[in-house]
Amino acid sequence: MNLDLERIIIDEIEISRRVKELGRDITKEYQEKETLLICILRGAVFFFADLCRAIDIPILMGFVSLSSYKDGTTSSGKVEERQKLMADVKGKHVILVEDIVDTGLTLEGYGANLLSRGALSVKICALLKKPEQKHDIDIAFKGFDIENRFVVGYGLDYAEHYRNLPYIGILKKEIYS
Repeated sequence: MNLDLERIIIDEIEISRRVKELGRDITKEYQEKETLLICILRGAVFFFADLCRAIDIPILMGFVSLSSYKDGTTSSGKVEERQKLMADVKGKHVILVEDIVDTGLTLEGYGANLLSRGALSVKICALLKKPEQKHDIDIAFKGFDIENRFVVGYGLDYAEHYRNLPYIGILKKEIYS
């Protein structure tokens, strides 16, 4: 798998350090608040697990699978809940945990949906943010800004492969072209 990478851009140590910092920030901000962290499946699973362990307050956990891509390559403009959230958001402070923010469409739409269902607040925690974000969403807890390249590892995939790499790297173009 390593031979398929152009280079590693964020190593295991950097990821671990930043996740612990994000955990401390969330712990500080959400003292005395009923807090629900929602993992956006599947890419955020590794980040979500490490982040939850880095938070030092009681939290609730939920999982959801979302898509705004009708045919897999073009956004439909509407967010579809492919796997429904089983947790009740009413009266809770919600943190959406995402692996990477590209355009921001999915998070913007789903955040509004959660507020309409009674969440007291909705904030976003994203491991990675690309510069092409088109929708004006606030990422309250951000791990890293990255260049506009195709990255894999630490939950991010190409055709369901590479998720288990312990770091984040740029996939060689010839792999996905």
